[in-house]
Amino acid sequence: MDVPHEKIWTKRFTSLFVTNLTVFFVFYGLVTTLPLYALDVLKQTDKEAGLLLTAFLVSAIIVRPFSGKLLDVFGKHKLLLVGLTFYFICSVLYLWIKPLPLLLALRFFHGIWFSIITTAAGSLAADIVPTARKGAGLGYYTMSTNLAVVIGPFIGLLVIQYSDFNTLFSIMSAVVLLGGLLALTIKTEDLQQPTGAKLTFKLSDLFERPSLPVALIASLVAFSYASVLSFLSVYAQQKGLIAAASWFYAVFAASMLLTRPYVGKLYDQKGAVYVIVPAFLFFAAGLAMLAYVEGAALFLVAGAFVGIGYGSLNTSLQALAIQATAPERSSYATATYFTMFDVGIALGSYVLGIVAMQSGYKTVYLGSALLALVVLGLYAIVKRRVQRASQIETL
Repeated sequence: MDVPHEKIWTKRFTSLFVTNLTVFFVFYGLVTTLPLYALDVLKQTDKEAGLLLTAFLVSAIIVRPFSGKLLDVFGKHKLLLVGLTFYFICSVLYLWIKPLPLLLALRFFHGIWFSIITTAAGSLAADIVPTARKGAGLGYYTMSTNLAVVIGPFIGLLVIQYSDFNTLFSIMSAVVLLGGLLALTIKTEDLQQPTGAKLTFKLSDLFERPSLPVALIASLVAFSYASVLSFLSVYAQQKGLIAAASWFYAVFAASMLLTRPYVGKLYDQKGAVYVIVPAFLFFAAGLAMLAYVEGAALFLVAGAFVGIGYGSLNTSLQALAIQATAPERSSYATATYFTMFDVGIALGSYVLGIVAMQSGYKTVYLGSALLALVVLGLYAIVKRRVQRASQIETL
């Protein structure tokens, strides 16, 4: 089946792409550097430094289920701009807020607007991308996040190495300001407008039921991915591979970016199953390789496998969650997907941290690889049941 070649890289898609890149640039840059800020500048402990990410994720998880309804009532573009305004203000406030309790409160407040921005931007991307090229289009959009995974930590660590944290916070603020200015240029007159519905909440406004099975699968993928996001640098240090850690992320991102066009095209032409099944196998293989890493070569090969697998899974599952429901419910589907994904990351970071303390990181990565294979089996079961019920024709 040939997919009509409708243009993806329009002016507004490009603006949204860069806006999302700036938001995640700040997110990943601060995730990497704030623990060092807490330890070296604020003289806090490792436990207190870890709370800086926890506070951010907790607020994002709390707000995310409500964001779909908020977008429906007030409008996706309007809330994107409001969210970016407060995200910018929060970025500036890091320059002055030093006491840990106030810093934790700032992180909590920052997470609220991160949740709203990413839901609004993801939903707008789903609306802007041509229907026949949804897999490819959302795949390209997700590349903005993949780029931020590398650029944010790289720039963040480089700045604090040669300058100081105030310079870092100033750069982060300027980058968010750029994203906000680009967001102002996005035209949405031809897209679905606010419904004028009342700001009341019911269960269907918090979780989009048709998208929930896919979102639950994504949460389990995120649980396994937390082993990489939260513990890779510590594991690399234990293995004497800390110098190779930055290259791991470079290979990780490059593998996602290089395979993205082919993955999106395969998704649109053949269907999700032709992407998701191999992606699970690549993801599990990469995690298993990490468990047995002794040298830099296997470490980087594992980065490529994890990048291909995780990148393909994240994009494909997000597209499935959106396609599982009606176009006018895309904001609810996006909110449901990211809510469950955030929960998976938060739970994974906590549970796998306990496993690491008691059994070591080899167990963490082998367990994560095994979980990925189990989730592949769950996906097959969900796919079969959905096809029988004829609820999601594209699964």
